[in-house]
Formats: sequence, C-alpha cells, structure tokens
Amino acid sequence: MMNLRAPRHPSISYRPIQPTDLDVLVKIHSDLFPIRYEIEFFHNVVHGHDIVSWGAVDRNRPNGESDELIGFVTARIIMAKESEIEDMLRYDKSRSDQALVYILTLGVVESYRNFGIATSLIREVIKYGSSMPNCRAVYLHVISYNNSAIHLYQKMSFLCVRRLNSFYFINGQHYDAYLFIYYVNGGRSPCSPLELVTLLVTYMRRGLKLVSSRVWKKGEKNVGPKRVKYRDKVLFHFHHLNLV
Repeated sequence: MMNLRAPRHPSISYRPIQPTDLDVLVKIHSDLFPIRYEIEFFHNVVHGHDIVSWGAVDRNRPNGESDELIGFVTARIIMAKESEIEDMLRYDKSRSDQALVYILTLGVVESYRNFGIATSLIREVIKYGSSMPNCRAVYLHVISYNNSAIHLYQKMSFLCVRRLNSFYFINGQHYDAYLFIYYVNGGRSPCSPLELVTLLVTYMRRGLKLVSSRVWKKGEKNVGPKRVKYRDKVLFHFHHLNLV
C-alpha cells in the first residue's frame, strides 16, 4: 500500500494524467482496489485513448516527487442513446450526438485523504462535462456499503436514482450498487423530484423483497441462491472504495 507521508502544508494541484504516470497509476490502483485491471486500461488512460483523466499532485513533496500522482480520476464519454441511464434522461432523442460522462475510477492515497482532493477531482469531471454542449449528465456507480463516498456525492448534489442488486461480484460475493447522476447543460430527469424519490424507494423495496424471497427459499430447501456469472463490467465500474 502506498502510504506517502503528506507534508504538513501540502500544495495540491491538478493536471491531466500522462504517459510518465503509468507505473504510479498502476501501483495506486493495485493498492486501492481488490481487483486487477488489464494493462490495456492503464495505457488507454495515460495516452488518452477514449478516456479522459486528471491527476492530483503535491507540489510541496520533496526529493523530486512534486509531480508524482497522489490521486486520480478517470472517465469515459458515452453516447446517451447507448447508455444504461437513457431512461433517466429527458432530452431530444432525435439528436444522435447527445452524450454523457461516466466516471470509471477515482482514488486518493491514504495519507492524502481529507484534503478535499476527491471533491476537486470530481469537480474537474463536472467542469469537463459542462464544457461539452452536447453533454447532459455525469454519472457513476458506488458500491452500497461505501458510506463515505455516498455522502460525498450527495453533498456535491449528485442524485441517487437507482439501486442495482448484485451489481458487483467480488471475491465470490455479490454487492449492490447505487447509481448517481449529476445533470449538466440543461439535462434533467424525466421524473419530478417526488417521482425520483418514489422510484428509488420502489427499487429499494424490490431489493428487500428479493432478499426476503431468497432467505425464505433457503429455509425451505436448505440451499443457497444460484451463483450468478461474473460480470465483465465490474472491471470498469468498481471504484470509490478508498477516496476520502
């Protein structure tokens, strides 16, 4: 685990991730996340192949390390009509250029947390999405037990619009995820705020009913729930475990 000692008065700045960051980027991802990303993913990040990214550095770090990454965020542009949240958007569907920004990974090394770095990195993504006239929202997934990340996005006015049952499959265990959306450039939900709350409650109730059903069946048959096949999407959707 990278446990760099933060200077007493760090001077944090932000810049695009570049090819020279490759080794450190791989190391931080390895330390923060319980899965291993393909090296192709990291090459796409550092070379900007279909992925945009920002890195955080501490200009007060000594010994030539003032430009070494201490945090990062990676994101991808997705066409709205091809996204999983098309039903959560109100936009002109006759326009094929409507886009979204999806946050892939976000992390901050342990000793640099609580400096507002994750918040600033997310703001960079929001600013980027807002600068694209055809972008309607920034969105992401958060694993259900990561309360600090959930609180962060709520504080930054992201809307939690959906709970996805068994979205992640990690080390042989299923975990739910929350879907968060931040609308930009006039993008908005097809529902009113009250309808959004009702929709979220409905999803949560469905999840509880599913759990209750599984427990009941297990008690009757004394067998566990069926194993769900591994989802490849977890490779790009598992983030926000250790960021603040």
